[in-house]
Amino acid sequence: MEEQTPNKKIIVILWILAFIITAFAGYYQRVTGPTYPISGSASFQGKDIFYKFETSHITDENCPVTINTTDNKLQGVILWKRFNTNDELTRVEMKNENGVLSGELPKQPPAGKLQYFVRIISNNTEVNIPKDNPIVIRFKGDIPFIILMIHVLLMFSAMLLSTRTGIEAIRKTPDYKKLAFWTLGLLTLGGLVLGPIVQHYAFGQYWTGIPFGFDLTDNKTLIAWIVWIIAIVMLFKSKNPKYWVIGAALVTLVVFLIPHSLMGSEINYSKMYLVN
Repeated sequence: MEEQTPNKKIIVILWILAFIITAFAGYYQRVTGPTYPISGSASFQGKDIFYKFETSHITDENCPVTINTTDNKLQGVILWKRFNTNDELTRVEMKNENGVLSGELPKQPPAGKLQYFVRIISNNTEVNIPKDNPIVIRFKGDIPFIILMIHVLLMFSAMLLSTRTGIEAIRKTPDYKKLAFWTLGLLTLGGLVLGPIVQHYAFGQYWTGIPFGFDLTDNKTLIAWIVWIIAIVMLFKSKNPKYWVIGAALVTLVVFLIPHSLMGSEINYSKMYLVN
């Protein structure tokens, strides 16, 4: 009796499904994280002013802040202070060049944070942008492009393999052993090898998760890696290892939905040390 090979169309569909789930999780993680740019609009004197402000910047240079008001008569100031301090707000006058207001925030050491907003003024009328809560920006060291790209690619691939392995385990005749090992390998390289290298370039420390701190980015990587270690051990010890594989895939999906850089490293300005 000939051994049946999996339907190629089904395999392709399963990979597409895994890719869609992974892409959605990656997009959600990115746009909900504290380092994603803040954008919106504010109404001022009957006009809508659209803005987009950075929430992450490198430590080597001041951070530019610009707003296109389309009105070359408007004045603007940036008001900022160091995050989680009792500092007074510092005013930075903005230049208006052809309706574009521009100014700069001073560069900070790695993991230094500032909170800021822009005030637009015309005669006796003014509006704060954003209207309610100031923007928080964190500074980080410059990460070499090639290292960052390989790290991102490996982590995305690990998430893709994790999802695909979980989907494979649901099938009636699953073949997930190689997929599970590939998932663990990519998690190890992307999260536990390159992850600390990226962290060191950005904030001067290799690891800020357990047992040294509570950085969620590090900790969620560690959790995903541990559950896949358990799942692979159970491939050889459990009578129904697929449930362990499905569980590992679900846990990995959940932890990677946590916004990126949430509860990340931050400088305590009163004592000038890094808080993890």
